[in-house]
Amino acid sequence: MASHEHYYVPSQSKWPIIATLGLLVTVYGVGTWFNDLKAGRPESNGPIIFFVGGLLLAYMLFGWFGNVIRESRGGLYSAQMDRSFRWGMSWFIFSEVMFFAAFFGALFYIRHFAGPWLGGEGDKGVTNMLWPGFQYAWPLLENPDSKLFPPPKAVIDPWHLPLINTILLVTSSFTVTFAHHALRKNKRGPLKIWLALTILLGAVFIFFQAEEYVHAYQELGLTLGSGIYGATFFMLTGFHGAHVTLGAIILTVMLVRILRGHFNADHHFGFEAASWYWHFVDVVWIGLFIFVYVL
Repeated sequence: MASHEHYYVPSQSKWPIIATLGLLVTVYGVGTWFNDLKAGRPESNGPIIFFVGGLLLAYMLFGWFGNVIRESRGGLYSAQMDRSFRWGMSWFIFSEVMFFAAFFGALFYIRHFAGPWLGGEGDKGVTNMLWPGFQYAWPLLENPDSKLFPPPKAVIDPWHLPLINTILLVTSSFTVTFAHHALRKNKRGPLKIWLALTILLGAVFIFFQAEEYVHAYQELGLTLGSGIYGATFFMLTGFHGAHVTLGAIILTVMLVRILRGHFNADHHFGFEAASWYWHFVDVVWIGLFIFVYVL
């Protein structure tokens, strides 16, 4: 009869359904919030619904992480389970790649097809009759319908905060790698230092991202409602910022586990998965910096 050393099936769990409900409530809250803002309704239940969804997700993450940690510390995981985790994390990161590919694809389509067509270029340039006189140029500082979608006064300078954030994230990719090498050599002191530094770099990145958003909204008029440039800018950078925040939380959980003596040189996939995710968000940012800020 097979034991968990050959094949282990986790017990039934409530966490997937709680995660689904949390995501549903969170997205519904964001949608309600944004629709009320667009309609000019200052009193909205959107922020409250969004906050409740966030609490559900936090509860799910705390409970699910706890279950996995207890199972791992209890010696229930075999080589087969380790492979399952690796495949699961690989497919998760692949789904994230496709998620961002959709937004980058939208940006590419707008810049190289839809925008030029509205400006009168190409086989479908006849669509220029919708807004006669519209001259296409990227980034769009003059929208086809400037009354409905007031364009921004200017765009973010890539060589200030975005460049600093690029240096921060690229540096954090090195520090998390140094932490991983320290763990493989069972050097707990350097491991804690490098991992804590990685989390600090991520936190500073998020702070500067918030500073950039305040500057964009208050001084440049660059908002979600300032036309297709503002919409794609905030969708890409906003979702990336959410991923950096989640990655920093995951790394913080890893640091707490390390401080409590978890992981060793041979068994540390939890940390490895977190580092994979962090490298992914770093690579996405490089693409954002090049195609959203610079080009």
